[in-house]
Amino acid sequence: MAVYFLFTTTTTTTTTTATKHKHTRTDHVLKREKKVNMGPKKVSNSLNSATKTEENQSQPQPVKRQRPDSNKSSVNNVASSSSPNSKTFLLVALSLLVATTAVILTNDDVKMFLIQFTSIGSNTLEEVAKYTDSAQYVEEETEAVSEKSSQTHDIGKDSAKRSKLHASSPVESGTKGEKLEKESDDQETREGVNNIATQSVKVDEVLTEGSDTKNVEKDHTESDEADKEIKKESEEDQKAKSKRESYENSAITSKGDFKIRKRLDEADKALQMGELKKALDLFDDILKNKSQSPRALWGKGQVLDKLAEQQKSNKMLEEGMALMDKALRLSKTPDLLRMRIAEKLGDRQAFRGWSRKEAETWRYMMERYPNMPEFPHKLGTSYLKTGQNELARELFTNLLKENPEDGFSLVHLGFILKITDLNYTGAIPMLQKGIDSRQPGTLDGRFFYHLGDAYMRTSNNEMARKVYQEGAKAGLFLSADQRSLYNAETKITGRPWWTPAETTYLKYLTILENNWETIRDEGLAQLDQTTGSFSPEEENLRETGDWKQFTLYQRGKSLVV
Repeated sequence: MAVYFLFTTTTTTTTTTATKHKHTRTDHVLKREKKVNMGPKKVSNSLNSATKTEENQSQPQPVKRQRPDSNKSSVNNVASSSSPNSKTFLLVALSLLVATTAVILTNDDVKMFLIQFTSIGSNTLEEVAKYTDSAQYVEEETEAVSEKSSQTHDIGKDSAKRSKLHASSPVESGTKGEKLEKESDDQETREGVNNIATQSVKVDEVLTEGSDTKNVEKDHTESDEADKEIKKESEEDQKAKSKRESYENSAITSKGDFKIRKRLDEADKALQMGELKKALDLFDDILKNKSQSPRALWGKGQVLDKLAEQQKSNKMLEEGMALMDKALRLSKTPDLLRMRIAEKLGDRQAFRGWSRKEAETWRYMMERYPNMPEFPHKLGTSYLKTGQNELARELFTNLLKENPEDGFSLVHLGFILKITDLNYTGAIPMLQKGIDSRQPGTLDGRFFYHLGDAYMRTSNNEMARKVYQEGAKAGLFLSADQRSLYNAETKITGRPWWTPAETTYLKYLTILENNWETIRDEGLAQLDQTTGSFSPEEENLRETGDWKQFTLYQRGKSLVV
């Protein structure tokens, strides 16, 4: 391109010099014409005459004046006079252009020079130049340059032919030749840009494919490594799971407790052997670092419960229940262990007289295990223990709506109807159906007793006798006639009269005899000040008449002032 610019500049300078020379000669002729006094209207005609005179100086002819009919003839004369020189110059310029273009397009150094410093190479070719070591790219680029050089020679030949066809009009031919040269150069530039850009795109595609291949390989490698790690972790988890499952206490051991299973087993063994002090120390040592260990909390709670029984300490019992309650509510506590804790905790709360806390325990278990009916059953029973009969009624009624064959709910709802509502006819079918189901919790002496009593109160003594006999056969009563709910397992001997020695309670009977006055005063203090009598009997034992009762203790509390 630099050589092309040099030749273009030289051509332009030469043309400008020739034009100035013609203008100088024309000015001289005009001055000479003015001396002849041709007048201002003869200027254009004089230009033509002066040009013609200059061309015919070698042949002296008489000067003739021409009409100023048109400028066209004078211009054609001037163009005609300069035709040989213009043709020669145009052919030389085109030849040099073709030769220069061929050199540029066939020389690799010039090609790289163009790539780096021309506007063509300022685009994607800069990226191509970075990968000149690609044999494929060099081969394809060489083929493209050769094709382009051949096209350029053809363009040069076509331009020479067009110049010969327009030789009769040198000025017009020169103008069209320059235009053709410019168009050819632009076409060549566009083709070069398109070809090299196409090669650049191909190289980019090759490089991109190579990069993508590397990325894919890298991704495959990373994926394989990840799969191996996952497989390894899975195998390790499987081994750990298999190891946990083979552990005899796995059902009550959390993942965290499994790591310290040997220490927990040692403490449990001490507890089972009755070595309470040793067991307490071992559990305390574990809880120093593992304060949220379900098994350790549960184990220490059991130790405190046994120590409380030995030492008759309610404080120690309450500390044990607090530890059990904490273990019960831990999210990581295994289900089987939670069941055991709830059973023991509810029993201890009932023993302590904490019936409301017992109800809270069963309510928690019911919410956590909504599909297990035993927890709603225990909650309803705790309501009855605390005298919340209406809550118990609502609970059992809802359970029967869900499952009409729920024997446990049937006997308890029948029990509520009999003792609260005194609805004997309504209680009998529920109690009977519930007992006949033989489901867990239905074979209880209380339900047999109240069913038989309900039959007797409705004058169905035959059915009542039958129910009592079934109760005795089930071991709930000593006999059909001895229906005590508290001593069914005790062998009782019946006598019309008992001496104090025969009762085996001579010592206690003697104390009563010696303190009869104190007992009298306590009894009188319980009289109702309004009616002057004791409180009405509360267990519905009365069939006829007016029955009263004197309550000394109720739910573990003394009612004696």
